[in-house]
Amino acid sequence: MSHLQREDIATGTSIDPADVARFSALAATWWDPKGPFAPLHKFNPARLDVLRREAVDRFGRDPSAIRPFEGLSLIDIGCGGGLLAEPMRRMGFAVTGVDASEKNIGTARQHAAEQGLDIDYRAATVEQLVAEGAGPFDVVLNMEVVEHVADPKRFLLDSASLLKPGGMMVVATLNRTLRSLALAKIGAEYVLRWLPAGTHDWRQFLKPDEIRLMLSEAPVRVQGPLGLAYNPLADRWRETDDAAVNYMMLAYRD
Repeated sequence: MSHLQREDIATGTSIDPADVARFSALAATWWDPKGPFAPLHKFNPARLDVLRREAVDRFGRDPSAIRPFEGLSLIDIGCGGGLLAEPMRRMGFAVTGVDASEKNIGTARQHAAEQGLDIDYRAATVEQLVAEGAGPFDVVLNMEVVEHVADPKRFLLDSASLLKPGGMMVVATLNRTLRSLALAKIGAEYVLRWLPAGTHDWRQFLKPDEIRLMLSEAPVRVQGPLGLAYNPLADRWRETDDAAVNYMMLAYRD
């Protein structure tokens, strides 16, 4: 990793510098629907459907409202270029977006400004947020991040500590199964070329029960998994009972 890449990475103990450097190198392409993050652009509608539904249910909001989450706060940890932070802001959340990459945050800030969206973006790690006493937040998002950190247990416990009583954390990641090795690693990176080679390390994928065990030390109640699967005929993602590859876990602080 070069000196410039090291300067671009916020300090912290749970992050994996090599992964942060990899995403920093792609920072300018976050909002290109045909670029390296094209799979996330296709993935986003399914993720947003689940997030909106679960938040409406958790906080008793009107599902027909355009901005049902006015008055609630949300932090998107590992926000990248803001692909989730922006629509969540449009739904009414007061949004904080955090990423360990300065370059990602720069891209996110610029795009939000162009869209006229007031989002509080910060280049920081979860450890820094906890040390500074940030939050707490009504919603904490960990979307496709935990499989990229060096210490997933600490990362999840620190993230859960940012939750308000009554709040909800959503963890989205990849299951460590033979099917995920074939589809999410070999297929997506080397056959279909959906993702740059080396984006994922299959050994870092987590099983739902492993996430449940890690969070057992936090004052949260964990539910899930909720599966997400790609339908090649319809060219779209949908929610499913099958959590063998992509899935979400919900953690509630009662």
